[in-house]
Amino acid sequence: EVQLVESGGGLVQPGGSLRLSCAASGFTFSSYAMSWVRQAPGKGLEWLSAINSGGGTTYYTDSTKGRFTISRDNAEDTLYLQLNSLKTEDTAMYYCARSLVVDSEYNGWGQGTQVTVSS
Repeated sequence: EVQLVESGGGLVQPGGSLRLSCAASGFTFSSYAMSWVRQAPGKGLEWLSAINSGGGTTYYTDSTKGRFTISRDNAEDTLYLQLNSLKTEDTAMYYCARSLVVDSEYNGWGQGTQVTVSS
């Protein structure tokens, strides 16, 4: 069974940092591209960042470039998203998702971890 379990969310003040993790199991993690997607209250899904299966190529949306860093540890079957310089508008549920390659359809999702940025 494919499982993706996010963790690391929480309440943080503006300007703060968090590190999100996504633990994968039930499949060969190193064979899949991975992405982070978020959904703010009352809004649709927003793609944030992606990384190829080997971890050598990363992609970011303009709103997160320079503030967020995606990485993966294929030995530990874990995906990460480092969030820095957080803003109130970053408040959202953050999900990890897998796909065969970076721009292909997602075929696995986690349950999400909540990030709240507030003073």
